[in-house]
Amino acid sequence: MIRVALFATAALVAAAPALAAPKLQSWVTTGDKSQLLTAQAPSGAVAAGAVVGLPVVAVDAKERHQTMVGFGGAITDSSAWLIQNKLTAAQRDKLLKELYGRGEGGLGFSFTRITIGASDFSLDHYSLDDAPGGAGDPELKHFSLKRPQEFVFPTVRAALKINPELKVMASPWSAPAWMKTNGSLVQGQLKAEAYPVYADFFARYIQEARKVGVPTDYLSIQNEPDFEPDSYPGMRWNAKDRARFFGENLGPVFKREKITTKVLDWDHNWDQPQQPTTVLADAKARAFIAGVAWHCYAGDVSAQQPVTDANPDKEIFLTECSGGEWAPKFDDSFAWMVENLIIGSVRGGSRGVLMWNLALDEQFGPHAGGCKDCRPFVTIDSKTGAITRTQEYYAFGHASRFVKPGATRIGSPAKVGDLRTVAFQNRDGGRVLLVLNVGKMPADFAITEGKQTFKATLPARAAGTFTW
Repeated sequence: MIRVALFATAALVAAAPALAAPKLQSWVTTGDKSQLLTAQAPSGAVAAGAVVGLPVVAVDAKERHQTMVGFGGAITDSSAWLIQNKLTAAQRDKLLKELYGRGEGGLGFSFTRITIGASDFSLDHYSLDDAPGGAGDPELKHFSLKRPQEFVFPTVRAALKINPELKVMASPWSAPAWMKTNGSLVQGQLKAEAYPVYADFFARYIQEARKVGVPTDYLSIQNEPDFEPDSYPGMRWNAKDRARFFGENLGPVFKREKITTKVLDWDHNWDQPQQPTTVLADAKARAFIAGVAWHCYAGDVSAQQPVTDANPDKEIFLTECSGGEWAPKFDDSFAWMVENLIIGSVRGGSRGVLMWNLALDEQFGPHAGGCKDCRPFVTIDSKTGAITRTQEYYAFGHASRFVKPGATRIGSPAKVGDLRTVAFQNRDGGRVLLVLNVGKMPADFAITEGKQTFKATLPARAAGTFTW
């Protein structure tokens, strides 16, 4: 941040204000965990001649890209259950302030995702309209928010109280079983005749959730629509049929009900960009949907860029990724997340980036099928409530603590030797530069913006956030 100081003569004669020399502040996380979002000593600007021969990271605030919604993780059923049941009130308040607050080193998470019904990270399988005996319920008489009201919604409301700028995304893993071809929450597809009532279902959810203090800023109609898991709720939904649902069912219902929630397509991996491209090629769907949501589990982050470039009027998000014990080494997984999610996805147009579970217990649960070793931001010891912070926590903290909602991504080089970068300007004018050193040796480099020059350094396999 640029600090302003007033100087006066010794006789206290009024003098014109002068800008103090800008200071470069920085925070570093190393792959060996010797530094974890550790503040470094501030440094002043240097003469350009002092950095001759060094790699240069040139920041350009005149180059403007997307504005940011923020960073965060999903408040899954499992995460909320742990937070509400395995922490004391004091522990719960402390953790939520650490995750969503900005004071005293808080991460300042400003984006979250919740599930409409059960996912694999629930205590059991359910939907928000489970009619007795599996009967159909076209009038939605059995629609109920009882389950999310138990643990998820109280957690979301507490987070919103700490950070009123928090934006909430909601996604179903499956339509209610009676709407599906196989009559089950697990696998299957949406019946064609259920399209109208499913549109009403989404409107009902958004309206009822809002009444109890939980907004739906963003909605996707199906988590991972090209995957039918065999042990937890899921539903396959092809691109042409999603486009038809958007244009002929959900769009008209939202218009009728005056619902302003922004709707995102895809909510699945980088390996099939043709899926959201197909939906966006449908004129009725395109007019209704706000943008595209991506996951990280297959393909490459570079798939985002062509879709972003071809659709400059649409919003882009990375809405799910998870660390796990399949990548247990701190340095490897930390560097991968910073390079691909915080830097790569944002450079590819993402306005927000979400990890999967906010919190899990020491056994990577509870869960009802699905992933047995997914890693959260924080592990909550189910016996003591003790908190362990993971590499995901530190990777995202390098962005969320410093890049505030409404910040604009500005120009910086994607690569300078072993350095990977992304830069922002906050609404107050402060600059934020995130740099990852992927090399095996420490890196000295210069940071420049206009006539300002700073000298910086990063250890091998380390990330640094620089502000001025």
